[in-house]
Amino acid sequence: MTTPRPAPFGRALCAMITPFTAEGALDLDGAQRLADRLVAGGCDGLVLSGTTGESPTTSDTEKAELVRVVREAVGDRAHIVAGVGTADTRHTVELALAAEKAGADGLLAVTPYYSRPPQDAVEAHFRELADACGLPLALYDIPGRTGTRIEPETMIRLAEHPRIVAVKDCAYDLLGTQKVLARTGMAYYTGCDEYVLALYAIGGTGYISTVANVTPRHFRAIIDAFDAGDTAEAARRQRLTIPLTELMMGSGLPGTVTAKALLGRLGLPAGPVRAPLRPAGREVSDGLLAAYEVLVAA
Repeated sequence: MTTPRPAPFGRALCAMITPFTAEGALDLDGAQRLADRLVAGGCDGLVLSGTTGESPTTSDTEKAELVRVVREAVGDRAHIVAGVGTADTRHTVELALAAEKAGADGLLAVTPYYSRPPQDAVEAHFRELADACGLPLALYDIPGRTGTRIEPETMIRLAEHPRIVAVKDCAYDLLGTQKVLARTGMAYYTGCDEYVLALYAIGGTGYISTVANVTPRHFRAIIDAFDAGDTAEAARRQRLTIPLTELMMGSGLPGTVTAKALLGRLGLPAGPVRAPLRPAGREVSDGLLAAYEVLVAA
């Protein structure tokens, strides 16, 4: 058995999509049904209103309401982590306070995007957020989307803050990740589905997965096999997920679009995406469904 590792929000987390009605309104009932399915499928936690949850196009009121209804649905069976990241420090703090009031257990905040702040400004942004709210905070490092890396040395300094406890790692830099793991107690979650086993094997905490919206059990099985000491089985299970992961995350479409397309084909809560995103075409959804059926039959 592996040594226990810090897991402030559990090990298996899903970056949950935000279901909408056919008319594009927030589907609160659908959100509760999907959340219940994900927790029953092995998710320890749900990340709400991340970019997979279409945070750029949902209102502050919708974000808080989503936290409230999902908390009602899952109770204390799972952690709820609210995405609060924006390009505006003041707005990010406002979202964090609203999420805390609505019942979130933790926060996820992406590096301020587009403006490309220098590292001292990145550090100050996250410290101000952590100082303003009583919830534990996970930093979301995804420079390919934001344009700005949270450099390892910055991460190490931020880890000194008592409420900055975790990272969602999409930097594709295992060397930098290991530097932070070696020098801090930060809990590292991969946000890249193809890296679930790789990060876990070097001391990561778990994952925050988009593909788990449709296959929560299959990703949970990877880390469960590793924890049981069966590394060959963990590797086999990771490889089984790759065809679907590649279609969902590497097809040139956002994971939100592909996740909603496949959920819709499975008759699960999803609904449309909000503009400027556009729905996946039939050919794409056919391919997703075929890959999903192969995975669940394996």
